[in-house]
Amino acid sequence: MARLILKSPYIKSTGGAAGYLRYIATRERVEILPDDRPPTRKQEQLIAKLVKDFPDTKTLYEYWDYQTKPTKAAASAFITLALESNWDALHQSEQYMKYIATRPRAERLGSHGLFGDSDSVSLEKAMEELEHYTGNVWTHIISLKREDAARLGFDNAMAWRNLIRSHRNEIAAAMKIPPADFRWYAAFHDEGEHPHIHMMAWSAKPGQAYLSKEGIRQIKSKLTNDIFRNEMLHLYEQKTESRDKLVRETRRAMLDLIQSMREGICNHPDAEQLMQKLAAQLETVNGKKTYGYLPKRLKRLVDEIVDEIERLPVVRRCYEQWLMLQGKVDSYYHDKPREQIPLSQQKEFRQIKNAVIREAERLRQGEITFEERDLGQQDEPDQFRNSSYEYWRLQEILREEQMTLEERSEAVCELEKLAKDGDRYAQYLLGKLWRDGPLLIPDGVESRYWFEQAARQGHLVAQYALAKLYLSDDLEVHDTARGVEWLRYAAEGGSSWAMYRLGKELLRGEIMEKDTAGAVDWFTQSAERGNPYAQYILGKLYLIGKEVPHDKEQADLWLTRSANQGNEYAQYLLDYMEEGRSSSAMLAVTRLLHHMSRVFQDNSIPKSRPGGIQIDRKRLKKLREKKIALGHKPDDHEEQWPEMTM
Repeated sequence: MARLILKSPYIKSTGGAAGYLRYIATRERVEILPDDRPPTRKQEQLIAKLVKDFPDTKTLYEYWDYQTKPTKAAASAFITLALESNWDALHQSEQYMKYIATRPRAERLGSHGLFGDSDSVSLEKAMEELEHYTGNVWTHIISLKREDAARLGFDNAMAWRNLIRSHRNEIAAAMKIPPADFRWYAAFHDEGEHPHIHMMAWSAKPGQAYLSKEGIRQIKSKLTNDIFRNEMLHLYEQKTESRDKLVRETRRAMLDLIQSMREGICNHPDAEQLMQKLAAQLETVNGKKTYGYLPKRLKRLVDEIVDEIERLPVVRRCYEQWLMLQGKVDSYYHDKPREQIPLSQQKEFRQIKNAVIREAERLRQGEITFEERDLGQQDEPDQFRNSSYEYWRLQEILREEQMTLEERSEAVCELEKLAKDGDRYAQYLLGKLWRDGPLLIPDGVESRYWFEQAARQGHLVAQYALAKLYLSDDLEVHDTARGVEWLRYAAEGGSSWAMYRLGKELLRGEIMEKDTAGAVDWFTQSAERGNPYAQYILGKLYLIGKEVPHDKEQADLWLTRSANQGNEYAQYLLDYMEEGRSSSAMLAVTRLLHHMSRVFQDNSIPKSRPGGIQIDRKRLKKLREKKIALGHKPDDHEEQWPEMTM
């Protein structure tokens, strides 16, 4: 059950807006005594008619109270607010109005209960403005439970006035009204078990305002966050242990599923066939190839692909966990639990649709992709040959996480002294610490300096690391020409990883002139030195037969060698060769699965969580991407998994 209820009907230009304003400002006080007697027959008849004519009244607190304990007093409270919620339809209907027998008071701030932007509100001037107004006027009714209002200090007009004033521009924005044109008045009604305010809002320019369901949600969200801020922070800081335990357990299960998605290879023939169908039909699409610009028939096909992937057990379970997690927060904002609609229709995941289109387009164009799981954890192997005992000792201390931070920091200081004395191994390791942290704050300039010192002394891995740093997105050190120069230098020096990266850049043709023959030559040299990624891409090229002539024997040879080193993609391509299925379609669907895992990860923190978590999450993501671009080896913390390069 929602903690705050917001109803937002409106009065048409020809309706009684001025009369409604006087009504909410000057309601006569009628003291309601507790009355536990059953409702009268007339009350029951009127309630039945109200819920039939206006089904939305069932969402009012008063209706729930009446359903729980049908008494005369509860019936009266519901009838009153139900009629007020539908003023525009009922204010001229004697059939309804004659039943209103009670008028709980409006708390007066002077001669009336009206308040607004000004400290002094003239009821007569406000009514005169509305009598000549030709646009629609929205009549928001914002209601709290008595215990919530009393506990949180919202059982008086002053608190509500301050609340609405502080959010008036946000309410205006939700109603599509510029702040300067926004007009509003409200009155607080300290009524029964559900104190509430009646708020009238409109634009100074008739026809300008517009309030959608999303706008109502935004208003409700802003007010709920403010009213319940302390309680919600209390909740999210794990002081409401029972609820937060569920959130943590649910999210942990979801993150485990995301990891499975991130590492999985998708074997889904139906989705593969649909992707091939979409790829073929994109040939007929001119202009922008995004979901919003596609014809309806192709939009339906994209949705069908997303729904097919949702049928994968790991995706289905992850989506169910996400719905459960988000539902814990939604219960603060919505009356009903979130409906489990298909993933393709869930707005938080709509970016998946454009990912489907991008992958289909890559499939159509036959674009070569590189499946490089865990590459960043293997491409800089440790070098100890001819290293000093002192370097070996310090390296072991830095690697040992059981050591205290003080001991490891002292080792960094000793390592720096060793590096300054010209030890190339220490220089390379110091460059890594400046690049990756955590014992040093990442600094690309410092990292470049020490990598270069080691590289110029012939440290092969340092040469490759320096090339990667120059080719990274770090603007302080980015230099494509120098990056390519050091990459070629390391490749010619015998680094199989530099050979692989050089072949990759030659095949892509993005930072250097495309040279397929040269790329294949470097891939071959790297593969012959046992590099599993080079073996995989070489076998894939011979299998697809686009960049080089199709050669099943060569494809089988290199894919087998890569698979024997644990490359799952190579093994799957070998299996697909036997089944006669399209390896490109399988890889496209697999990339979609991995993309979906990232979307789930981004949504694994509830959207409505207060306290700036969205900014923190974006900063965390940006930092992680920057560190990966610099060659950082991400740890396996649940928030920081490595991105796959596909």
